[in-house]
Amino acid sequence: MACSAPPLALATRQLKALAHEGRLSVLRTIVQGPAEGTPAGEIQGRLGLPASTLSHHLAELAEAGLLTAARQGTTIRYAVRFDQLQALTEFLWQDCCGGGAGCRDPHCL
Repeated sequence: MACSAPPLALATRQLKALAHEGRLSVLRTIVQGPAEGTPAGEIQGRLGLPASTLSHHLAELAEAGLLTAARQGTTIRYAVRFDQLQALTEFLWQDCCGGGAGCRDPHCL
């Protein structure tokens, strides 16, 4: 199922959130986790980030629409919004080869 591409302002905000080594590492860690989300403590343990730094990165990614947070008792689980990642990817490729039919790039097919 195709997602609609994000508007320019949203794509810019999402790319800015991803343009930091720490946030990109956080997102990649969560992508590898379970569908119901990865507990913040597990993310912290895997990456070795201070709690305040991790909290900042999680907030930035959530604010950009790339993560969701769900509280389960005292635990907060973070999950990736794959629909948003797909829309961002489609946005980046939408003008590939000028949208022409002669494009040979497999991403355009």
